[in-house]
Amino acid sequence: MDGIELQEFDRDWKNRLYVLWNRMSSGSYYPKPVRGVEIPKKNGKKRLLGIPTIEDRVAQMVLRNRLEPMFHEDSYGYRPNKSALDAIATARSRCFKMKWVIEFDIVGLFDNINHEKLLELIRKHCQEKWILLYIDRCLKAPILMPDKMLKKREAGTPQGGVISPVLANLFMHYALDIWMVGQFPKCPWERYADDGIIHCVT
Repeated sequence: MDGIELQEFDRDWKNRLYVLWNRMSSGSYYPKPVRGVEIPKKNGKKRLLGIPTIEDRVAQMVLRNRLEPMFHEDSYGYRPNKSALDAIATARSRCFKMKWVIEFDIVGLFDNINHEKLLELIRKHCQEKWILLYIDRCLKAPILMPDKMLKKREAGTPQGGVISPVLANLFMHYALDIWMVGQFPKCPWERYADDGIIHCVT
């Protein structure tokens, strides 16, 4: 979006990071629009990614590192020291004990998360006002569509951003994980972002 490639950013990284730090510490940081890039899916449809600038990726990583909450042990997607293979290994082990599974895929999770509900959930984990301010601004940063039209965002957290997986996981932590533990404690499950399976005896 700003035309700055990694090599150019790297040549003057100290000054660039100093300027970013100044803006973030003073409350004057506003993320630039994200660049919309369509990638093909297996079903023939396209997925829209939102690619932030290098500077905005750095800012998002600062927010992510301060925010990363504790998730349920069976949440595997985009988490440190957890992988899809770990989820598969757990699922395989549980399938020997429980013969039935329900498979789910939350369609359009990243595109449709309600911003107000998400910010309400974030406040449960973080009371630092500057983090809430900048997450709100990141969520609302417009997206430059492939047809060069600038589109306002009122929902969702586009895939492609550094912080998006943590925000999506946090939303699902309450929407599914905590709900499953309370409502169906005898049905273990594994979730990788917006995909997962639930184990059942019948």
